[in-house]
Amino acid sequence: MMESEDQFEKHVAERLKRLRVARGLTLDQLADLSGVSRAMISRIERSEASPTAALLARLCSALGVSLSVFFASTEAEPSPLTRRVDQPVWRDPESGYVRRAISPQGTGSGTDIVEVEFPAGAEVRFPGRPTGRSQTQHVWVFEGIIELTIGETVHRLEAGDCLFMNVGDVHGYRNPTDRPARYAVVISLGT
Repeated sequence: MMESEDQFEKHVAERLKRLRVARGLTLDQLADLSGVSRAMISRIERSEASPTAALLARLCSALGVSLSVFFASTEAEPSPLTRRVDQPVWRDPESGYVRRAISPQGTGSGTDIVEVEFPAGAEVRFPGRPTGRSQTQHVWVFEGIIELTIGETVHRLEAGDCLFMNVGDVHGYRNPTDRPARYAVVISLGT
């Protein structure tokens, strides 16, 4: 991992505050837009709390950015190559899933690639995200089994399976087994 967990939490805190301020939002306004309490947003911005994947997705939706854009480093020098050691990694404190940003940053590409390690029995639920409907993604399973809830439909994906969807229509990921799953998410960032 490129950064220690504390350094990365600080990066998350700074990034959230920077995006909120850039959009001219107060803590109260972001709380109203996201459904996340003002107190929790304040704690995250002060690096006193680590947001869960679902909570961070709600904040990103309210800010009009994807998780991938949120995690993208604004300081990274553009390069067509990203070494594994330099790929940002984030662990969801609630489900334990590990998200690794694979794509080189700053290239201007409209595609983002993320690798996910999803623990046995883990589940992440998302509210519908209208801002995510302009983005599409493929989920490609390498190992294990995951279930994705897209709208009202649950899709069971096994190793080698690939599912296409609008990002905003994803309501949940679940690993129904006693073994971890590993998969890639390939996101078309749209324009």
